Amino acid sequence: MRREGSPFAGASTVALKEAADHMTSARIHLVILLIILTAAGAIYGAIGQIKASVGQDPFLFLRLLTTSQQPLPSFVAFLGFLLPLVGIALGFDAVNGEYNRRTMSRILSQPIYRDALLAGKFLGGLTVIGICLVTLWLLITGMGILTLGLPPSGEEILRGVAFLITSLAYAGVWLAVSLLFSTIFRSPATSALAALTLWLVLTLFWGMIAPLAASVIAPLNPFDPMTAVHQVEVSQAIARISPNTLYAETMLALLNPATRSLGLVFMNQLEGAVIGAPLPFGQSVLLIWPQLSGLVAAMVLVYTVAYVAFQRQEIRAG
Repeated sequence: MRREGSPFAGASTVALKEAADHMTSARIHLVILLIILTAAGAIYGAIGQIKASVGQDPFLFLRLLTTSQQPLPSFVAFLGFLLPLVGIALGFDAVNGEYNRRTMSRILSQPIYRDALLAGKFLGGLTVIGICLVTLWLLITGMGILTLGLPPSGEEILRGVAFLITSLAYAGVWLAVSLLFSTIFRSPATSALAALTLWLVLTLFWGMIAPLAASVIAPLNPFDPMTAVHQVEVSQAIARISPNTLYAETMLALLNPATRSLGLVFMNQLEGAVIGAPLPFGQSVLLIWPQLSGLVAAMVLVYTVAYVAFQRQEIRAG
C-alpha cells in the first residue's frame, strides 16, 4: 500500500514526549549529577592552576576546559569519558522498552509511521543531551567570569560553540549505537551490556589494538625508512575508527589554538610557520573538518542501520 503524507509526521511530538520523559526520569538526574560533580572538580582545579600560572594568555576560558590538576584530569577528558555513558543511558531501552511494556502496537496503531517513532526517540534523546551541554557550558562560563574577572572573547565564544556542536555529535554517535542495540535485542539489559562493551573496546582498548593491527598491515622494512611513516599513518587511520579518537583530536585543535596538525608533521612543512602562534578560528575549523564530518557520518550511519532493522521487525499486537 502507498503511504499517505510524510513518513516523519508526528516525529516532533514523539521527540518532545521522549525529551519530557527523559528530563523527569531518575536516570538522567543521576547522570547529570555525576557530570556536574566531576565538572565542578575539574574546573576548580583548572582555575587554581590558571591563577598560579604566570604570563598573559589570550585564551583563559579555553584553558578552563583543558587544564588539569593532579589527581583530576581536565574537564574535556571527563566529558570524553562520560558523554558516551549519557548517550547509552538515554537509548538502551528506547525501542525494546516499548516491546516489554507491550505498548509498541498501541503506538503504531495511531496515525504515526515507524519512521517518525524512531526519529522522534532519537531526536528526543539528542535534545536532552543538547540542553545538558548548553547548561553545563553556561555554568562553566559563569564560573570563569566570577573567578577570573574577565569575559570570554569573541574567538573563545566561537570555539565554545564549535565545542558544543562537536560534543553533541560525539554523544549522538553513542545514542545511535544504543538505539541500534535497543532495536536488535529485546532485553534492555542485553542492549545496555552490548553498548557498554563496544564503548569499552573503542575507548580503552582501541589505542592498543591500532598499533598492533598497523604492524600487521604495514610491516616495517629496515632498508626503507618510509615504511615506518606508512605504518604510523595506518595506525592513525585505524585509531580514527574510534569516535573517542575523533573527539579527542577535534578538542585538541579547537581548545588549543596553537595546534597546527593532527597527524605527522615534517620539517619542510614548518617552513615559514610561527611555532606556538595560535591559528585563527577558521583555520582550526578546516583542520578538524574531517574529524567532525567523521563523527556526524558515524552518527547517521549507525542510525540508518537501526532504522533498517526497525523497519524489518514484525510487530504483533499484545
